[in-house]
Amino acid sequence: MRRPQLDIQLKTPEQIEKMRAAGLVVAEALRRMRAAVAPGVSTADLDAIAESTIREAGAVPSFKGYHGFPASICASVNEQIVHGIPSVDQVLAEGDLISVDCGAVLDGWHGDAAITVGVGEVDPALLRMATVAEDAMWAGIAAAARGAASGKGRLTDISHAVENAVRKGGRYGIVDGYGGHGIGTEMHQDPHVLNHGRPGKGPRLVQGMALAIEPMITMGSPRTAELADGWTVVTRDGSRAAHVEHTMALLPDGVWVLTAQDGGRARLGELVTARQPAGTSAC
Repeated sequence: MRRPQLDIQLKTPEQIEKMRAAGLVVAEALRRMRAAVAPGVSTADLDAIAESTIREAGAVPSFKGYHGFPASICASVNEQIVHGIPSVDQVLAEGDLISVDCGAVLDGWHGDAAITVGVGEVDPALLRMATVAEDAMWAGIAAAARGAASGKGRLTDISHAVENAVRKGGRYGIVDGYGGHGIGTEMHQDPHVLNHGRPGKGPRLVQGMALAIEPMITMGSPRTAELADGWTVVTRDGSRAAHVEHTMALLPDGVWVLTAQDGGRARLGELVTARQPAGTSAC
């Protein structure tokens, strides 16, 4: 079933269960890559870890071949914000900050998530930026859960919550033009989810919605440029950036963070659906 106007695909609880299976594949790939991040590791090495993990689970990398993208992950280092192409020539060094975006499709359903990780000893200010981005993502997910539960929530309540959390966290640039999205039988669906804006606008937040929430912030200006490879988006001023993402779905009794191993319970508590058992390990 699809909502009119924006063509928002609403999922049944059973379909969301299928998305959860895809989400757990992504979670495991990110877990393995996080553990592998170290000085001397190339972004191509991380890509190989992701692809093998995804295929071992019987899934397919969502990104590989998507509009011609050549890899299974996006690996964006330092001033690169999103869509960095993994390469044997891009070798991580002490003090780098890398964001890894990963997607998998299993039985026709997609999962999509991203993490930002420091390489070795990293400037605490950069790690703080990554924490602010993550906190903002969870604030957006919580806003979605509360809005759906009240029956009054609108899409931009998520955007507003993300922006507020970033602004409270410090003086960071919120990247414009890029954001979250609907997800389901395709990786990118309606609606687009901005990381800033006034609350109370856009379609209602209702059960069956599945969204990828993904803040992208910088240490400086939010202005961006695209490199000649046609994919990699960088900060214009050369400042470092952070990007995080989770796929979430709204069920009748709460939210389910499909790409978090604990379903989001550690961060969201009772906002999480009872379909996610309590006591499972956090991602």
